[in-house]
Parts: sequence; structure tokens; C-alpha cells
Amino acid sequence: MHRTVRSAVLAAALVVATPAMAHHGIVNFDLNKDMSISGTITRVEFVNPHAWLHVAVVNEDGATQDWRCEMRGASALKRSGWTVEMLAPGQQVTVTGSPDRQLGHTCYLGTLIFADGRSYDRYEQINGGLKAMARTRPARRPDGRPNFAGDWAGEQRVMTDPRGIEGAFLPIHIAEKLAPGAVPEGTRAFQGARGTPESLADDPIAAAWDRQSPMRLTEAGRRAADGFDPASTDNPRLDCKPTNIIFDWSFDADVNRIEQTDDTLTLKYGFMGMERTIHIGMTGHPEPLEPSITGHSIARWDGDALVVDTIGFKPGVLSADTSTMHSAGMHVIERFTLDAEAMTLTRDYEVTDVEYFDGTYGGRDVMHVAEIPYTPSNCEDHSFRTDVPGPEAQAEAGKRWWEFWK
Repeated sequence: MHRTVRSAVLAAALVVATPAMAHHGIVNFDLNKDMSISGTITRVEFVNPHAWLHVAVVNEDGATQDWRCEMRGASALKRSGWTVEMLAPGQQVTVTGSPDRQLGHTCYLGTLIFADGRSYDRYEQINGGLKAMARTRPARRPDGRPNFAGDWAGEQRVMTDPRGIEGAFLPIHIAEKLAPGAVPEGTRAFQGARGTPESLADDPIAAAWDRQSPMRLTEAGRRAADGFDPASTDNPRLDCKPTNIIFDWSFDADVNRIEQTDDTLTLKYGFMGMERTIHIGMTGHPEPLEPSITGHSIARWDGDALVVDTIGFKPGVLSADTSTMHSAGMHVIERFTLDAEAMTLTRDYEVTDVEYFDGTYGGRDVMHVAEIPYTPSNCEDHSFRTDVPGPEAQAEAGKRWWEFWK
């Protein structure tokens, strides 16, 4: 591998100091196996965290069976140029990918092939992907302060194998320079991808969740982690609920929106539609505070940087992937800065929690002008919920997965 690419990979790893946010979905499927089905599209569910394509397949005995194939989430698909219209019912298609580990007639979509010869891989950037929305926006507000307002999204991360079967999970500007399925030095194959230890484990799902916390925990923090089951309704993400102000801002690279006035900054999170208000110029937090998922945020200007102080959290989940909890005493400091030339919004953060954490955890995320407008998340996690709309067979499938996870 060229030195420049390796340096870029390592630089990316240093810039984003967040724990690996693997999807629970990938380990549901046995990516070590190949499969293919052909049939007619009956419907598409363009939802998060994963969209689902339904295909009617005629079996050898002449009976028609409804297959459902998991795709990336609707937000990611839209950012890559995919549309509901291109998946209109009635079209003849072939889907190649991998089978579900537990459920029949359920698959992981690796490549979608249309009867007219068009072929799109899972991570395909159709027509090169969408371009960022107009950058002709003022860098400063009338009061002279940086203009943070607008729609922002983190860079998409994709597997180096466009089919999503094998390889590392990297920022798109790095992955597109690498050979299909490459795992560059300094990275590792995506958990659950073909040939990884998780995919070959006796219990691949348990293996995928078995990760260490990104911070050192106190005894109380370890007890809280031990009492958390990431594969149950303990995990808000499996119930289409937000988790926290730190990782939800960049999770899945959804599109976020910022609305700005002289006195407030309103952050609308694309992930699960969480919303918080930052009070600029307020010198202290009110007492008493009503605890909430978003807490209470006050801010001051430090030159062109906005420094945000947030307390007043409900006890909750910091990192579901690593079973890291936080107490009501969690304290978050964020620092927002705008690069008007590159048109990027950087957020540095530090998290402390004297009850649960031994020390301070910090990180950074970088947002770019979004290719598509902000829209509240339309979430239906069909992998685990038993109350999803659709045929009875689909609800039964969800129930079977839920029992397996328990």
C-alpha cells in the first residue's frame, strides 16, 4: 500500500476518537456464505437503521415466497443517491448476498441486479453520489459570530468491499482508494465480515458485543455495565430511541440540523430525531434541573469557538456497543469550531463522570455540509421488534430473533 494512503488511514483513526460503532445487523447474517435469489420487487421499506427490499420469488414447486433483504439505512442510501423510485414494485431483480443465520427467506443484500443489466453494490455511490448542498452561505452572522446554522453530516463510512461482504469499514475518501476488500495496516476487518473471528464464532452475536469500554470504569461503572444487556430493550437503539448527545451526533452519519440565534443554538439530531437547545451567554445552570437524555447546556464564546457545558442528565447509556453506562453526574464539555474555507464543523468533547469513570474520555467529530436536507429519523428496527407493520411472517421473524438474542 502506498505511504500516502496508509498515512491517511492512520490520520483518520486519530481524528475520530470514538469507539467502533458496529451495526448489530451485520452479524445477523452469515457473510461467509454466498446466496442468490431472483424475483419481482413487491415493496421497499425505506427506514432506519436498515431499509428492507421485499422480493417475490417463485420456488421450484411454483409457490411464491416473500423474501426480505436487508440494505443500508434510508439516510445512508439517500446520501448515496439511492431513491425509493428506483426500487419501484414490479421490477425483475436478482439479489446476491448472504443468508440470515436464523431466519429463512431473509438475506443481506450485497449486489442488486436489474433485468436491464443495471447493477448496484450495497455501498454504491449512484451517479457518483450526491454533491454537497450549496456552500454559498455566510461564514459569519450579522453579529460577527461564526455561522453554525445549516444541515451537517459526518463523512460516510463504507466497507472496502463495495458489496459489504468483507474488508475494513473506513471513511469513503479512504476506502475508494483501496482494493476491494482491503484491510489496510493499522485497521481491522469490520466485525462480522467474512473471515473475521466474530463471523466464525459459535455465537457470533455475543462475540460482536464483547468489546471493552472506551474509558476506565470505577467499580460502580463496572457494576452498571454488568447489569446492561445490549441485546435487549436495555439498549435504546434496538427500540428506536436516542441514547446520548455525544455519539448520536455522528452515529450512522445521519444528517443533523443546527438553528442559530444570538442566544441559542438548537441541535436537531438526524439519529432518532433528538433535539437539544444550547443557551449562549447564560452564566449558570438553573436549579433544580429536571434530568433528561440531553441534559441542560450553557455556552460561552472563546474567540470563534463556542464552548458548551452540559449537566443534568438522566442515568443512561453512553456506549451501547461496549455496555458503558453513565450516571446522573455525567459532565460534558464540547467545543464547536467552523472552518469557513473547508466548510466543516468540528466538535471536540470531553466526558467526565466521577461515579462511573476513572478519568476523562475525549474525542472529536467533523461534520461536512450535507448532501441532502435534514429529516427526522424514520426508524423501524425490523430485526428485533415484534410489533412492526407487515405480514404476520415478518412479525414472527422478529420474535424469533428476539428470543435468540435473549
